[in-house]
Amino acid sequence: MIDVLPPEGVPADKVLAELRDLRAADLPTHGGRLFAYVYDSALPGLDELAMSAYALAAHVNGLDPTAFPSVLGLENALVGAASRLLGGGPGTAAPDVVGSVTSGGTESLILAVKAARDARPEVARPRLVVPTTGHAAFAKAAHYLGVALDQVPVSARTLRPEAGAVAAAIGPDTVLVACSAPSYPYGVVDPVAEIAEAATGAGVRCHVDACFGGWTLPFLRRLGEPVPPFDFGLPGVTSISVDLHKYAYAPKGVSVLLHRDADLRRSQYFAFAGWPGYTMVNPVISSTRSGGPLAAAYATLRHLGEAGYLALAERTLAAVRGLAAEVSGVDGLRLLVEPESTVVCFVSTDPGLDLFVLADELTARGWHTQPQLSYGDVPANIHLSVTASVAPRVVEFGADLRDAVEAARRAGPVPLPADLLGMLGALAPEQLTSDLVAGIAAGLGLDPAAAGRPPERMAPVNALLDAAPVPVRERLLAEFLGVLQRPAY
Repeated sequence: MIDVLPPEGVPADKVLAELRDLRAADLPTHGGRLFAYVYDSALPGLDELAMSAYALAAHVNGLDPTAFPSVLGLENALVGAASRLLGGGPGTAAPDVVGSVTSGGTESLILAVKAARDARPEVARPRLVVPTTGHAAFAKAAHYLGVALDQVPVSARTLRPEAGAVAAAIGPDTVLVACSAPSYPYGVVDPVAEIAEAATGAGVRCHVDACFGGWTLPFLRRLGEPVPPFDFGLPGVTSISVDLHKYAYAPKGVSVLLHRDADLRRSQYFAFAGWPGYTMVNPVISSTRSGGPLAAAYATLRHLGEAGYLALAERTLAAVRGLAAEVSGVDGLRLLVEPESTVVCFVSTDPGLDLFVLADELTARGWHTQPQLSYGDVPANIHLSVTASVAPRVVEFGADLRDAVEAARRAGPVPLPADLLGMLGALAPEQLTSDLVAGIAAGLGLDPAAAGRPPERMAPVNALLDAAPVPVRERLLAEFLGVLQRPAY
């Protein structure tokens, strides 16, 4: 194990070599073989431009824009671009849109919930209404901020909530209604117009989580895709979040939270002068903020321009259609839903074809997908977040998919002992002690002594999680992560 704080310093070239060795174990962030977590444009020179811009502003601190006005200028420029793309700005139905740059979608969603909660101080027990397909960051925001979470089920057929069900969930203590454009799990756009209208009728804010697809849906619409209305063109939409480190292809982490006007944003801020140090005022959760991510995003957007993003959207759309055709052509697989954005999601129709085993077989062939557990009436499925870099690899993926399916059939489904399944159904989450979970992990091939090394095959872990009730899943996930996260002494 490397001693990160040695008695004597280590030469720079050796330190960089060590970092390269560590990175060698990571999934490939470029090349179109990773269908989650990263967004690769495959455009030559774009990474180098962004990293050069990042370096120019890495040590600038956005804590005080009067000391570093460059950060303020970058932030205002990014907010203006996002606003214009999402139906706001001069000459639109939302001419006074304002916003903030955050570290990512989770921070944007937390701040949207905070702003809605703090704008209603008379509500003692504030509530948040969100479809079950709404990003988990909404649950995180509710947990952190003491807001009750009211989840509205989605149709197993459309994978969307019924607008009427959302309206029925709104009560006197509801401070925010949220919906997705599109939802991350399945890539479908919620009925935003109807939900926003219901929220307006109840006098409640409506946030559209467009973190995942908000930068690409407008360009897909320009390409003729039937993208439903979801942005500030709808009068009931009061805020929107969009991640620039997703389909704007900027380095992580840059997200933008937009409000329809400055009055709606005011309760997002935190200010404190009740101590003898500097007066603190923060638009976002962080105080110190490097200018590096903002500069990198600025350089990326400026370099690509609208024409560049339209071309990337066209390439991505071709990849989505190609992947959907490849999946549909495999016996034993079917699309969970016809793709509407940049997601291809599929399920198994063959009891002998375990999707979790299939995911491992794809990994063995160099394709890294995202298995999603069953939830309610929606079966376990494999999620592919498709980027422009995938387009040249569609045929290659199709051939490997067919090969992986046959290998998964030969291997058969993951067997889980009946006594283990019974235990999972009978135990309360708090009964899952660290020792018990470590024993389960060891039995699944996750060695508690191998800190920092995940198992080579995840199918047993995913099968176990899929079989567990949701509260037990959550505890198991936390404990499994605890097994991996151990200090290097």
